[in-house]
Amino acid sequence: MKRVCFILATLLFSAQYMYAQPSGYKKLDKWVDTWKTGLQTYFGYPINQKSELHDFYEWYLTTGMEVINLNNAGDPMTDEPWKMSSQAFEREVIEYFAPYYGFDINQVWGIVTHSGTDGNNHGIYFGANYLKNKTKMEPILYVSDEAHYSNMRLAHLQNIETRLIKSDKMGRMIAEELEKNLDTSRPVLMIYAMGSTFKGAIDDMEALNAVLDRHPEIPAVYRHVDAALFGGYLPFTQYRNMVSQQAMHFESIAISGHKFFGFDSPSGLFLCTRDTYDNQTNFNVTYLNSNMRMINCSRDAVQPLKFWWLIQKVGAEKWSKQAQQMLECTKYLKKSLDKIGWPAWVNEYSNTVFFRRPSQDIVSLYTLAQGYDEHFGGELAHIVVMQHVTQEKIDGFIEALKNSR
Repeated sequence: MKRVCFILATLLFSAQYMYAQPSGYKKLDKWVDTWKTGLQTYFGYPINQKSELHDFYEWYLTTGMEVINLNNAGDPMTDEPWKMSSQAFEREVIEYFAPYYGFDINQVWGIVTHSGTDGNNHGIYFGANYLKNKTKMEPILYVSDEAHYSNMRLAHLQNIETRLIKSDKMGRMIAEELEKNLDTSRPVLMIYAMGSTFKGAIDDMEALNAVLDRHPEIPAVYRHVDAALFGGYLPFTQYRNMVSQQAMHFESIAISGHKFFGFDSPSGLFLCTRDTYDNQTNFNVTYLNSNMRMINCSRDAVQPLKFWWLIQKVGAEKWSKQAQQMLECTKYLKKSLDKIGWPAWVNEYSNTVFFRRPSQDIVSLYTLAQGYDEHFGGELAHIVVMQHVTQEKIDGFIEALKNSR
């Protein structure tokens, strides 16, 4: 019966699209048809498929904004932002979120980014510049071997010496391994994973900070937090201190907009301390009336408007409820897998459950991400419990697993 209800719910969800006006381009309309019914069983990746931007697009079209070309080139935190931009709204977005990440609103700088990777790129670039300006020495970057691959790629792009630190079997950087690999004669650029890619692990920042504190001979330390997914929901839970600058003493943090916050295209936030910003290489661009410290010149002017809209429409109270629901459904999924004897694991504070990989049919139906780890028997898959993954849908997934045996 639960399986029947799940199928009916999927059909009802799809029906709202069936009578939408076609584009007139068969290739485009056919492409839309291939994915719209699959949204309900999109389980394997950290994308919120319950976007709340419909009203935004109605406003955007009825006001004629679609024919206006805006560009957020320049620094949104200056008193005189570039006129043809949404930087005034971007600044409001940064100032709204700053306290949720433990920043002093008077000592923060930030931008709305193109993605979480863009935020990490700024974190690594700002961190390297900060350390070089402070010490006149080249830093070494330290990152977990289970952190998102973008951190390694970006360090390679920026030609920064990198040391991969071993993680434990659950995906957390091992403090003893960090200490073993530390070069205390060089500045340290730390990347903390706030939710590793496959296992949803959180590096123990307090333990890792303690390692660094034991070595006052290190010339300087910069800490960047890659919080693409977990940085979205943790500020709205009782675990908010885990992403607090005041509590964890990091210098910068990157968060995605297209994960927890439900943007329909990649975006994100990058926040850092004012001291970090002040120790960047400054490019004075007269024609923009701006001191350019960020990497990008042109930046999206629509994404800050979406963030601002969601702050007004959704806000902290609803985000708190969504975060609680996600974590409750994560526990429900784990218990349901345990109940049928399907090997599964989950990290504390995480919305990611990884488990023994099922048949390829189920992997395809539920768009499950795949991994491999000998510690857990080899072939694995995972589900990232986002806002659209409800207990009813989990029941449907469990039934599919049971029937596949």
